[in-house]
Amino acid sequence: MNNEVYIFGAKATAAGLYKALSVLEPDKKVKAFLVSNSDGNVSEIFGIPVKVLSEEAGCLSDRDKNDVLIYAAVPELVHEEVKDLLVGYGFQNLVMLDSRIEADMMGRYFDIVGRFRSVHSLSVDDEMENGPKVAVYAASFYKDKPLKNPPVMPTYVKSLYLGCDGAEKAGIDIRNLADFYDNTGDNISSKNPNRCEMTAHYWVWKNRLMTDDEYVGIYHYRRILDLSDDDLRKMAANDVDVVLPYPMIHYPNAAIQHTWYVPEKDWNLMRRVVEEISPEYGLKFDEVFNAPEFYNYNMLVAKKKVFSDYCAWLYPILDRIEELSEPKGKDRHDRYTAYMSESLETLYFMANLNNLKIYHTGRLLYT
Repeated sequence: MNNEVYIFGAKATAAGLYKALSVLEPDKKVKAFLVSNSDGNVSEIFGIPVKVLSEEAGCLSDRDKNDVLIYAAVPELVHEEVKDLLVGYGFQNLVMLDSRIEADMMGRYFDIVGRFRSVHSLSVDDEMENGPKVAVYAASFYKDKPLKNPPVMPTYVKSLYLGCDGAEKAGIDIRNLADFYDNTGDNISSKNPNRCEMTAHYWVWKNRLMTDDEYVGIYHYRRILDLSDDDLRKMAANDVDVVLPYPMIHYPNAAIQHTWYVPEKDWNLMRRVVEEISPEYGLKFDEVFNAPEFYNYNMLVAKKKVFSDYCAWLYPILDRIEELSEPKGKDRHDRYTAYMSESLETLYFMANLNNLKIYHTGRLLYT
């Protein structure tokens, strides 16, 4: 097998893989990014061409197809479909980039380049037996389909049902299906069609910070952070403020992420609201989104004060965006403020990289 490789995919996972390979396996030469069709894709990423699979396959001999290695850097939900597609074109040497492989590669890449420090790299005294008290809430929507291979959650992870206001109004019985429900206590469950998992952040902020837990966090029912008991001990021993998933690498910069999910008028409105409510973060806006790294998924594990400070900053911005949106937020059901929240999380924590003890770990996906 030669050292020429292809990457199937042309979004953030593919861009991150390319950067990781360039450092971890510099002898490998990426010939091209491959896509099913050119619609919605850029023509090049980091100077490497993006080519249509059918056209590139037609230019290769059977021997070339047997020799070349292809990394499939696409969501795991479509791995089987993509594998069949690549095999159908004669490619045999495939690496299906699942979340564990991706987490390992991105962790090693960031460690080598000295950015976005990994919680796994921290040290801890062997005599320290107990970790901190942690409460993580795994958010799931009441309509989510059961997973074929669900994660085995640690005991400190509790289930939190979202959109419960809508479920009850629809006459759907959701009792005894979760540990907690987002329409109890102080809540914004009615906003779930736009806020999605952010009704979970709000509910935890308003209802669960009075406990004796030292850290609180948000997972998704099918996405979790790769944190072992030993990692929790490291967090306590090193006074870690927050653990976030490794940022994804977007090309040409982080601002492109919004073009997939948030209309330009809404993006401009978000920027205007940030400048209005939190001008010090408005000054950081261009610097953050002109860089390639972006925090996806709205997941974190943080000290209670850090979590509270973040929510106290975030929700007035989201409320003001909804107030100024056309149509009004209450009349929309397009998840736009949930997508905006990923950008706002990125802005907040990127702007505080030197002010908070921020560490990272992999995001594991279950299907």
